[in-house]
Amino acid sequence: METFQLTRIYADENGESHFEDKSIPLLPNGDIGFLSAAENTKSIIFRKVKPDYDFDFHHAPQKQYIILLDGIIEIENSIGDKRTFKGGDILLVEDTWGKGHRTKNLQPSLRSSIFITL
Repeated sequence: METFQLTRIYADENGESHFEDKSIPLLPNGDIGFLSAAENTKSIIFRKVKPDYDFDFHHAPQKQYIILLDGIIEIENSIGDKRTFKGGDILLVEDTWGKGHRTKNLQPSLRSSIFITL
């Protein structure tokens, strides 16, 4: 079965943030390829951040997908685990409460991403 890979960031019952690798199943849809089930969304937001972006621990403002278009970032969760993400990676950010996560650019360049709010 074909899948789409992403990383989920969520808060547990104690407010600690965690990473979870997640697969979205894709079903064959003829000549147009493989598609996931449709998911309702609220909005789409296009964003660029400065090369020195280093945002201390914070919550996601809402449940959202973040699609990284370029650059390399490091995200640290509240228990000290760190992961690196690059252009083409997708995050499902759900830690809208608790201790949150920290995000910083690892390359000194303007970085672009797309937020899709749920």
